[in-house]
Amino acid sequence: MSEANYRAEVEITVSFHDCDPMGVVWHGNYFRFFERAREALLRSVNYSYGEMSASGYVWPVVDTHVKYRQPLRYEETVRVVASITEYENRLRIDYVIRNAAGQVTTKAHTIQVAVNATTQEMCFVSPDILFERLGVKP
Repeated sequence: MSEANYRAEVEITVSFHDCDPMGVVWHGNYFRFFERAREALLRSVNYSYGEMSASGYVWPVVDTHVKYRQPLRYEETVRVVASITEYENRLRIDYVIRNAAGQVTTKAHTIQVAVNATTQEMCFVSPDILFERLGVKP
């Protein structure tokens, strides 16, 4: 599997409950959009949250960054792309949201680290199971 395969895309239509009184998506709700794309991405490499847990690791988000370029509005349909850009020592996933016209409205990334579910110790190198699922050698 090549790094080009570490990518997934979801389509989301902005719901009323995502918006503030002005009909603009509230900034905190973007993380729900990122999560939808992240789940699709992890499923595409056969390492969903259930599979993570079964492998003995949890992967908490420890850092985030978002750049809001244009607002998203009620009933707008957008595409969210999630891509794995780092995986050796941590899992960095980059996100791009595009509106129906194809314009980039939002860029973001999240950082997750592996934590041994039994010992609760953070791993400083990603566990072998992640490398296996990505089809690369550690």
